[in-house]
Amino acid sequence: MHVADYVWYITVGLLLALLAFDVFVIGRRPHEPSTRESATAIAFYVGLAVVFGLGVWWFSGGQYAGEFFAGWLTEYSLSVDNLFIFLIIMSRFGVPRKYQQTALLVGIILALVFRGIFIAVGAAAINQFSWVFYIFGAFLVYTAIHLAKQGENDDEDFKENAVIRFAKRRLNATDEYNGVKLTLKKNGRRFVTPMAIVIIALGTTDLLFALDSIPAIYGLTQEPFLVFAANVFALMGLRQLYFLLGDLLRRLVYLSLGLSVVLAFIGVKLVLHAMHVNELPFINGGHHIDWAPEIPIWFSLGFIIVTLGITTILSLHKSRTMQAEEPADKVEPSEPELHHKES
Repeated sequence: MHVADYVWYITVGLLLALLAFDVFVIGRRPHEPSTRESATAIAFYVGLAVVFGLGVWWFSGGQYAGEFFAGWLTEYSLSVDNLFIFLIIMSRFGVPRKYQQTALLVGIILALVFRGIFIAVGAAAINQFSWVFYIFGAFLVYTAIHLAKQGENDDEDFKENAVIRFAKRRLNATDEYNGVKLTLKKNGRRFVTPMAIVIIALGTTDLLFALDSIPAIYGLTQEPFLVFAANVFALMGLRQLYFLLGDLLRRLVYLSLGLSVVLAFIGVKLVLHAMHVNELPFINGGHHIDWAPEIPIWFSLGFIIVTLGITTILSLHKSRTMQAEEPADKVEPSEPELHHKES
């Protein structure tokens, strides 16, 4: 796929302009987006991704359009799973609803930065070493097994990583929020607010998810232009999706299991591709393994859509079943009450 330099410049410029508009215009003041605001933004961003994919189809053909849509769906699903972890982090640290938008915005920007770095590194590695597909494939299969062992998405499964534990232990922190500021001066001393710890938690979570998402997208397309576009579109509208579907995110109990199937499939696809272009001297004498099949993109796209569709249906069915089995007199605490108790 040949992409002229001016197309790169225009695409990157437009996408960064959209992000800047979201950051400096829509998100300039801390607030909880309304249902209408969130739904409108999500519909706009999803529609924009579909139009982009159709544009790829028009100018470059169905093969590359299929690669974009497969990559976008996979990255979007991984981003939604990332969003579920964001939801847990916000709850654990008792972030007030009006400040959550700012924290999410920072988390999404960090995700863009980390993914941009890994996209560049991945592209350079693929261009120089064909055997990197073996590593990507093995890593995705390992990640899939790890996700499958976790089973259903559950707040209790979340464990603070070493960076968060170090920050909480070593930084001069306070439990008092100072708006969206990261520090607070009290009695002549400077303290780190919980918002700073939240940003650290979101950043390290983004880093870990970027390690999964980049090998996954390169298993579906080796075109850096499509990899970049799929990742940016997958991150657009997540802030609004968080507020629109906060409760629904908790109902996608099988999302990790569905993603484990998708990642395992892409991992196997990468290993087969590595065998097909093999140049390692200790495997088949350094020759290509001709019998290793190349899985077509139409099959990959169909597999991803069917798997994620089944995952969503089964998740919602189980959530309804669990709600029906709960005692009628059981009253769940509201989110503000939950935050108060945890803080």
